[in-house]
Amino acid sequence: MTQNLVIDSVRAETDRIRTLTLRTADGSALPPHSAGAHLKFDLGALGIRSYSLIDWPGDPCPAPVWRIAVQCEEAGQGGSMHMHGLRPGDVLRAEAPANDFPLGDHDGPALLLAGGIGITPLISMATALNAAGRAFALHYTARSRDGMGFAAALTQAFGDHVTFHYDDETPLDLATLFAGIDPATHLYVCGPKGMIEAARAAANAAGLPDAQIHFELFTTPQPQEGDTAFEIEIASTGQVFTVPPGRSIIEVLEDGGLDLIYDCQRGDCGICQTEVLEGTPDHRDVVLSDAEKSEGKLMQICVSRAKSAKLILDL
Repeated sequence: MTQNLVIDSVRAETDRIRTLTLRTADGSALPPHSAGAHLKFDLGALGIRSYSLIDWPGDPCPAPVWRIAVQCEEAGQGGSMHMHGLRPGDVLRAEAPANDFPLGDHDGPALLLAGGIGITPLISMATALNAAGRAFALHYTARSRDGMGFAAALTQAFGDHVTFHYDDETPLDLATLFAGIDPATHLYVCGPKGMIEAARAAANAAGLPDAQIHFELFTTPQPQEGDTAFEIEIASTGQVFTVPPGRSIIEVLEDGGLDLIYDCQRGDCGICQTEVLEGTPDHRDVVLSDAEKSEGKLMQICVSRAKSAKLILDL
């Protein structure tokens, strides 16, 4: 279900981050959502963009407005720059809230780890954990103080639960962070791919199993230098498609008339996971373990490509 949302207010958090509040165009009540949920916006020719909903302590329930934050990426594909150009009264088309990054109902403490604009879903998680009286710690890392949004508000809302790390002053030390960690801890990580992979490796080394590590990637996939075209064969029909550089397998197969199931298109939700019958995938996701990637039998077709000339997929 999609609906029109009107921008109620715009606020600058940093030079690159703006918070937008949204209300329904017809004045109807906003549907409920859980911590970690996001909205998908249809930006027309710019495509679909997803932004996490931000809940703070003290927000009324149900909320009269929704809140998102957008970091401007001048080298991106134009979506964030478009969002930064919006003003109060402008209308956006969005789907109902969805959640690929839910906060689990577990007994152990929660460790929240945010990189840059990846802080947004973790604010909602901290709010939910704080309200429930559950044990948690939030570690937030950014390149510098000037680039860190929400710092004052986080300190006011969560006090000693929050620790800030700055790459140019006091960078995050993952080995120290995970030293002596409670084995019942559940880790929630949101940020760029490199940080997620490093945090996952450090958490595994500290004894946390993958089942207790949850993540969401806050990076739009970008073409890599050296990408070349490859073929995809559909096992059920024998159809063959060519995937050129700069386009995803999903985009090419959908253009060819295939009906596919997927969501994030960033390589972190696992919904598009597909079995590989022949060929060698070039894995670019954060879903599969190193062992699964080495085996080469599964891939996320939203972001991964091929090292071989052709892949045969179980579709």
